[in-house]
Amino acid sequence: MLLVQHHEHLTRPWLGWTVLVAMAAWTVVSSSAYARPELRTRRLVLADLAVAFTCLFATALAATPFYLTQAPPLSGYWFAGAALAAGVVWGRRGAGVVAVLYGVADLTLRVIMGAPVTPATARGVVLLLLAGLAVGYMARVAGQAEERFARAVALEARLREREQLARSIHDSVLQVLTLVSRRGAEAGGEAAELGRLAGEQEVRLRAMITDGLTDLTGTTGVPADPGTARAAAAPGPVDAAVPPDTEIDLRDPLRRLESVRVSVSAPATPVPLPGRDAAELLAAVEAALANVELHCPLGTRAWILVEDEEDAVTVTVRDEGPGIPEGRLEEAGREGRLGITQSVRGRLRDLGGTVEVFSAPGQGTEVEMRLPR
Repeated sequence: MLLVQHHEHLTRPWLGWTVLVAMAAWTVVSSSAYARPELRTRRLVLADLAVAFTCLFATALAATPFYLTQAPPLSGYWFAGAALAAGVVWGRRGAGVVAVLYGVADLTLRVIMGAPVTPATARGVVLLLLAGLAVGYMARVAGQAEERFARAVALEARLREREQLARSIHDSVLQVLTLVSRRGAEAGGEAAELGRLAGEQEVRLRAMITDGLTDLTGTTGVPADPGTARAAAAPGPVDAAVPPDTEIDLRDPLRRLESVRVSVSAPATPVPLPGRDAAELLAAVEAALANVELHCPLGTRAWILVEDEEDAVTVTVRDEGPGIPEGRLEEAGREGRLGITQSVRGRLRDLGGTVEVFSAPGQGTEVEMRLPR
């Protein structure tokens, strides 16, 4: 626009238009290069600055001295792109140096052409300096934020992996150690010593796998240490060969858990779920049932209720045990108990579901697991 407005002050109009076309072409090339992180290097910034300064000094060959009293050099406003790019790549110091070099180049150009120095020259340098410093600062802050976000994502991934490992250990090794400790104490004699050693190993292993392990949902777990050899040794109710995306009827594996003390109530129609979701949900149900066997009197009955809703599947495990004393949930969380905290809540949380626990002394316990479709 300025080139057209002050066209009569050009000594070589063709050169002025050539510079304009060159700036447009370089804008396309540099924009594509800056968009690719692997090309966003010092070399690219130096090339950008070289083109900008070349177009700046081309004003001496294309315009008269009077032109600089009416408008900035040919690349005056366009030069800001190179300065801001330097701020992004080199930071605030780089942007400041480029702004100062622009001021020096502008003064040198006016001396060469014999043009007067106007207040606009100083204002241009100040504005370019402020913009470069602001962009450089924001680029540094954005870089630090990206690094922190990457570290947070990596930390969360490690925590998830550790939670999965803790569940696996809890559902197998810790169950057996708890059972040995309990039965050894009941048997007495040499078996009591074996039970004591198993109990010590259980405590150490539990502390090892729960040290620093945080429940990301912020909820408190329920004491739940499945302590039966059946739960520890029995194979999972979902065939491991089933692909995780293959839908299965949730009723079939749940009915395998039915016994004289466990009743299953399910809809008359199939309850389809992806294989992975079904396996995790069934493992959570087994953990809740194992809680009943460990923490309730021998022979306590339990019920599994399946509700197939339009937008979710809800499985509820209910028992007629003594219930959970007040404050026991918080105490179990401090002790690092993994039964419902990880084996139930953790599994449902990873699937995008929720777990609600309802209990009162003398009225049994109800664990409601809701999995959205």
